[in-house]
Amino acid sequence: MEYRTYKKNGNKVSLLGFGAMRLPTLENGEIDEERAQKLIDLAYDSGVNYYDTAYMYHDGKSQSFLGKALKKYDRESYFITNKMPVWMCDTKEDVDRIFNEQLKLCGVEYFDYYLIHSLDSDKWDKCLEWNVYEYLDEKRKQGIIRNLGFSFHHTPDVLERIVNAKQWDFAQIQLNYLDWEYQDAKTQYEILEKNSIPCIVMEPVHGGALAKLPDEAESVLKEVKPENSIASWAIRYCASFPNVLTVLSGMSTEEQVVDNLKTMTNFEKLSDKEQEVLQQALHIYKSTTLIPCTNCKYCIDCPANVNIPEVFRFYNDYKFNGNPQWLLYNLSTLGDRGSENCVGCGACLEKCPQKINIPEQLSKITELANSLK
Repeated sequence: MEYRTYKKNGNKVSLLGFGAMRLPTLENGEIDEERAQKLIDLAYDSGVNYYDTAYMYHDGKSQSFLGKALKKYDRESYFITNKMPVWMCDTKEDVDRIFNEQLKLCGVEYFDYYLIHSLDSDKWDKCLEWNVYEYLDEKRKQGIIRNLGFSFHHTPDVLERIVNAKQWDFAQIQLNYLDWEYQDAKTQYEILEKNSIPCIVMEPVHGGALAKLPDEAESVLKEVKPENSIASWAIRYCASFPNVLTVLSGMSTEEQVVDNLKTMTNFEKLSDKEQEVLQQALHIYKSTTLIPCTNCKYCIDCPANVNIPEVFRFYNDYKFNGNPQWLLYNLSTLGDRGSENCVGCGACLEKCPQKINIPEQLSKITELANSLK
């Protein structure tokens, strides 16, 4: 396993981080703890020491599972990360309640890395109003938080504002070869690098979308590295940046864990030639005009009960395979949770980290489906 040194304290952090956002589940939607434990064990035994969870992952159950899964290991041998969801706080007192609840759920006395979750302009204003940073900074001084940072989903100017406002140990941004320009991850990364703030990468495979490309794009990559998976190109792209401390991957299968371990063992940065080839594949990919949904499920509590991530997944797959009957069949499996049930209330808009105009896209998919029938 490749490690990066965190200069502040000398921590050796595995270049591959385990994101506990997309753990394997049972048919009832609950975490399949037996399978998930095997994934954690495989990762740990192979040198992964950075584990990331959050208050709302798997309806809050990711935290307790991860704490239990790591309990058998020496507490000093791994780093556990959690996050403060300010949008789930109704009062200032909720910040304290949630933080203490997280410690209890994870079964730990301290968090190695702790973030204010999914910051944008509005959430940051809320943090300032409620002194959220000051509360967490006090926990840092007490050693209950070892390193304090934030995760970010907004524009570079807002990132600059947050970076300059407080003293941060690290920051987490969405970085992959699609979003380098699409969401200006380039400028975001450069802001962190300029301010000597280590970068944690989330969504390196854009929610799994970059694990499977159109056939023409895949052929371009396979011609250069026939033995490597398509997803490995995305992981290597992120890990090739020098200011990246670790690349988080939300792994849900043994195949994904094994493939990522292979990529991060005896790690090789992308060569200039490989960078050029990857840009060729990206050009082909972008020509398919996909909806940039990462399946984060922040929008899943739709008032009209539309299964937004699934609708977008079926649409994006259709853009790959071009099979209208495949699209229609899959949309039909959603029943009354399909795109046609969207009432345009807009409740999903502020929840989407990708800033997708969800009602507009759902309307377009409904129109497409009707035209294909």
